[in-house]
Amino acid sequence: MHNPWQTLSIQEVYDNRWIKVTHREVLTPTGTPGIYGVVHFKNLAIGIVPIDEEGNTWLVGQYRYTLDQYSWEIPEGGCPKGTDPLETAKRELKEETGMQAERWEQIIDFHTSNSVTDEYGIAYLATGLSFGEAEPEETEELQVKKVPLEQAIAMVLRGEITDALSMMALMKVHIMSLAKEI
Repeated sequence: MHNPWQTLSIQEVYDNRWIKVTHREVLTPTGTPGIYGVVHFKNLAIGIVPIDEEGNTWLVGQYRYTLDQYSWEIPEGGCPKGTDPLETAKRELKEETGMQAERWEQIIDFHTSNSVTDEYGIAYLATGLSFGEAEPEETEELQVKKVPLEQAIAMVLRGEITDALSMMALMKVHIMSLAKEI
């Protein structure tokens, strides 16, 4: 498809290890002047839905500074560009829960909010689980809890899980379970 937007200028507003924010002067598809702010993510978003033979999953709880509230999520983390996303998923699952998985299936690719950011992510289903000690990063204070998949889905539907990556991945696994794909 032809890009109907024309970029007139780009000004870097902020840059750190994780994101870069730019202000852009543009011509819109109708030819009128406009502005656009873009948040560029330097990592891929990676999420994992671990499922055991009894249909349980594990959620990770942590206080999210940006929201100023506690959040229950699937195990997730950032994958530096140029790094294998599956290897990052394996590392994040081990770090946050202590688990390893025999089988991995990529279940969804997504853009989190494509009107303001280019963030791209991948979620995996992890099965054939084995258990060990979690190894969280020094900046993380995590709680891990085992719940039936149906309870996690109910948490999404009640608005108790609001993280977009967690919601998408859990709902995808739920649909797959209904279709008997897992």
